[in-house]
Amino acid sequence: MFILMLSVEDILAAHKRIEQYIVKTPIMTSNTLDSLTRCKVYLKCENFQRVGAFKFRGALNALSLLSSEEKEVGVVAHSSGNHAQAVSLAAKMLNIEATIVMPSDSSPVKIQATKGYGAKVILCKPTLESRIATTEELIEEYGYTLIHPYNDLRVIAGAGTAALEFISEVGCIDIMMTPVGGGGLLSGTSIVTKSKCPDARIIAGEPENADDAYKSFKAKKFIPSVNPNTFADGLRTSLGENTFEIILNFVDDIITVSEKEILEAMRFLWERMKLVVEPSGAVPIAALVKQKKQLDGQKIGVIISGGNVDLSDYFINFEHKIGGGSGINL
Repeated sequence: MFILMLSVEDILAAHKRIEQYIVKTPIMTSNTLDSLTRCKVYLKCENFQRVGAFKFRGALNALSLLSSEEKEVGVVAHSSGNHAQAVSLAAKMLNIEATIVMPSDSSPVKIQATKGYGAKVILCKPTLESRIATTEELIEEYGYTLIHPYNDLRVIAGAGTAALEFISEVGCIDIMMTPVGGGGLLSGTSIVTKSKCPDARIIAGEPENADDAYKSFKAKKFIPSVNPNTFADGLRTSLGENTFEIILNFVDDIITVSEKEILEAMRFLWERMKLVVEPSGAVPIAALVKQKKQLDGQKIGVIISGGNVDLSDYFINFEHKIGGGSGINL
């Protein structure tokens, strides 16, 4: 029997705890997107959140709930980027020492941003096993408190506050959509949405090249991620024990999308809505467009998870074409 580990009351409490520090991100619409999908679509733009992603909500809530002793010793987290930045900034705000384990293939932009917020960064091999092993070694040596990127109930509660804001502004919808990697955003969103709008359906988008959540959801048993090969780097992780149970009980469907479909969604958001959205954040839009015939006429909410994009290659190519840099030093 499933016992709800987290309630909407926990998410309401989290929002009250963090609301003075977070950005109440905008909800945006597009006539072009509505025409394309034949739906009324509302985008909750967490790419405008502090550190450029919804992750700041969960990190700040989790760190705020630490005991004085835990704050004194410090925290550790493992992340490919957005959670890393979120924990680093939240720790800096609360005067807590933070150490972040990041895969060696993490975006250089995200590594530098994490360091810039004040955390100590330790690089590991680009595997989930290496991330976990390195983190456990640090906990053993220094006694740090782990702030898990998605399987921590405090983090999930914080993540759910984005959907709480969405529903308070837009009202109930027919379908709520998010991306799914580790499942923290999807879990928090599903709890809030099913509580506030019981008839709403919860649908997640996931890359075909990292489809462990889809397989786990369909099989009703946990299937770990194995060598995910997607440029949606925030979705390369496996579900956690907590998120898997919540997803099984609250989520209605998971839709997989190709790398090309993700890129096309990302390009649409950039070109038509002027929104800088990272690949992971574009995944639910790709899923929406892919399933548009089945979703015709629905009122749909989408949580855009983040907007941290490495533009280095773009600018290197552009500078090569024009024969040098801009001469502007930032």
